[in-house]
Amino acid sequence: MDLAVLNGPWPALALAAAGLALAVWAARALSSRRADDRLGALRAVDAGAPAVLRSYRYRLQGRPDVLRELPDGRIVPVEVKSRATPSRGPTRSHRIQVWAYCLLLEETTGRAPPFGVLRYADGEFRIRWDGPARAELLALRREIDRPYDGRATPSRERCARCPWAAGCDARFRSPR
Repeated sequence: MDLAVLNGPWPALALAAAGLALAVWAARALSSRRADDRLGALRAVDAGAPAVLRSYRYRLQGRPDVLRELPDGRIVPVEVKSRATPSRGPTRSHRIQVWAYCLLLEETTGRAPPFGVLRYADGEFRIRWDGPARAELLALRREIDRPYDGRATPSRERCARCPWAAGCDARFRSPR
């Protein structure tokens, strides 16, 4: 190997680039940690088998990714998604998931969180937990409890891809 290459400007530039990359990474990590600290003290992380939150009254259960405690003692759920924020913002299904965690925390702790956090790979959103959110979640919960009304139109193609076809009342049955 030619040692003259090590004496030129390239080693210094490579070292400077590596230092800059490390500084950017550290700044991002610090910013993320400060954002987490604003949410409150860490109470739980879903890293294996943390406690499952249950509501026997609403027949729901779930395990948020992270739980944070606000300075006033209320617990806030944080749901972490590995994907980037959808182009139109948080999806309805993701908001409903966060609301369900808020309801479970309210049932479990006796205190309603003011919001839940939905964190995507490129940003986070505070999802309000208030009267309208509660009403929408509970209306959806009641809808799930209602007997199936036969609205589905089974077809060979649709039912072949469905993971619930084996237990579905509406599944396609070929004519005999």
